[in-house]
Amino acid sequence: MASIEAPARSRSSSAVKRAFERYPFLPALIILLVLIALNGWFQPRSVSLIGMTGQIKTYLALMLLAVAQTYVIYAGDIDLSAGAIVSLVNVVIVGVMAQWGGDGVTIFVALAIGLATGLACGIVNGLVVAALRLQAIVATFATSIFFTGLALYIQPVAGTPAPTAFWRTYGGRILEIPFVFYMAVLFAILLVVLVRTRLSLRLLAVGDGQQEAFQSGLPVTRIRMGGYALCGVFAALAAFCITGDTASGDPLVGGKMTLFSIAAVVLGGSALSGGYGTVVGSVIGALIIGFINSLVFFVGTPSEWQNLVQGAAILLALMTGVLVGRRARA
Repeated sequence: MASIEAPARSRSSSAVKRAFERYPFLPALIILLVLIALNGWFQPRSVSLIGMTGQIKTYLALMLLAVAQTYVIYAGDIDLSAGAIVSLVNVVIVGVMAQWGGDGVTIFVALAIGLATGLACGIVNGLVVAALRLQAIVATFATSIFFTGLALYIQPVAGTPAPTAFWRTYGGRILEIPFVFYMAVLFAILLVVLVRTRLSLRLLAVGDGQQEAFQSGLPVTRIRMGGYALCGVFAALAAFCITGDTASGDPLVGGKMTLFSIAAVVLGGSALSGGYGTVVGSVIGALIIGFINSLVFFVGTPSEWQNLVQGAAILLALMTGVLVGRRARA
């Protein structure tokens, strides 16, 4: 009997190991479900349609920025300027809409300019890191200061309002369905398309070993530049969401988002060394941060303790996810 049970346990353990290797975000998904349950326990309305809509509306920008960071981290790089790009695109699009009026055509033109701005910032990062071969952490720290300086030059103080049509659309409904749900669906479709492209696989290959990727004939420099360019585009999309949520321009709005985006990527099971991870995990990691912030508020944590508790909770979630993943893959 024991001889029958042993192979059964071995097969079960092997299946779990394969599942965790194929889906590195499973520990993060388990943590997210626990957090949703805890939020529902302390504040039942938080898991209602209205409550979940509010969570998506508030944290969709962080989800997008986490995905932006993921494509850079795939290749073993990092982007400390991602939040600064969000700030720059935010003030650019608000400034264009305020200067040219808030009609529909102007809004679309402003968004196109915002995307071009994000792409340009990503290309600049790609050039200094991949083409000039500067250390990513130092180079992108320098460009973050540069992009923040540009944002402050364009709009020295926060408060320039976005057109009413813009933020009402972002927070409104179409056919009785919240607009952010349409955004989330488009976001999911975009990720599916990108996952099926060669760029994602090539970025992972470069992160797994730049020398090996180069020897196999891959254009390593161009691939890394593509990752930074994609990061800039997703950072611009995150800025659109921030603008819709805050209804104003702020040259420092993305300041804290950079480290949160990196934390979301790690929470989602990606390796900072590159070559391993998923964008789905990064999205889940961003939601974990969002639900931790909500839970800290719902349990009645005093304001002076909230940052401390949030940091400890994120650290605990990170350690739990890493330990569970390692044990499952061992």
